[in-house]
Amino acid sequence: MSRCATVSRSLDEPVSGTAATATTWLLLEQPGPWGAKALTSSHLDPALGRALEAAADGTGVRIALIRRPGRHADPGTPPIRQVYAAHTVPGRVWLHGATTRDPRRLLDLDFAGLGAGDHRSFGAVLGGRPHRGDPLALVCTNGKRDRCCALLGRPLATELVASGVRGVWEVTHLGGHRFAPTVLVLPYGYAYGRAEAHTVKEALHGVREGRVVVEGCRGCSAWERPGQAAELAVRSAAGEYRAGVLSVVRTDGTASGWEVTVRHADGRRWRVTVAQGTSLPPRPESCGAAVLGAPARMDVVEVRELRPTALAS
Repeated sequence: MSRCATVSRSLDEPVSGTAATATTWLLLEQPGPWGAKALTSSHLDPALGRALEAAADGTGVRIALIRRPGRHADPGTPPIRQVYAAHTVPGRVWLHGATTRDPRRLLDLDFAGLGAGDHRSFGAVLGGRPHRGDPLALVCTNGKRDRCCALLGRPLATELVASGVRGVWEVTHLGGHRFAPTVLVLPYGYAYGRAEAHTVKEALHGVREGRVVVEGCRGCSAWERPGQAAELAVRSAAGEYRAGVLSVVRTDGTASGWEVTVRHADGRRWRVTVAQGTSLPPRPESCGAAVLGAPARMDVVEVRELRPTALAS
């Protein structure tokens, strides 16, 4: 039987503009097995999982569970859990870490504040501090969500760890099963699809240099899908790969097409025309899908640098 990732790759479906959207990621360590909806179908208290989902709803915060790569035999409740929070909006990016013995303390966080980039509650509630270690590579491996994530993600995570890469975690869900293996790199929040070890290593090396790798990049989670595609297109057109210098400042349009304005920190601006296309022929959007689908795709039609006289238009 064909797997969704195999079909997507064979049809050369573009990955740009397909990243999960979140201004802030909140990651909680939870070893052991994960179900399809891991916050409520793992060994985390499901009542806590539901409360966390409700607290994050509409705030821009996306919660995911993480675990160390390797065997997933249930070790019991961990005495101390690692927690990370990462804000991904360019110009205000941060990654903080903490540990906790009681994951219920996460309910005391100011989720609206976290989503807006305010990390004060993370420090006050959990004793969080800026993360001084290696950047994080989160590899989606949740086979209960989609078998491609396990079949392709787990070997990637294992290979990265075996080759000495630090900061690697398995994560519950990054969206886009058909682009497996999928990886999120923090703190900048760029996601990658059909990721190979060399791409992930280069992306992590880029983080250390303040640089974004666009090969295989799905987009920055800070932006909605048209903005993700527009920003990557500007990077390629302008040869600008420094992190934190491009922002999506305006998106006008409808469900079928958008005009996206991308601004550089030096004042330059571009207007990017993005059309929503349809990926044909129909294909399985996930391995568990009962019917074939025609997933939307973000097609960049034009990238135009705006001259000063055009900025007011």
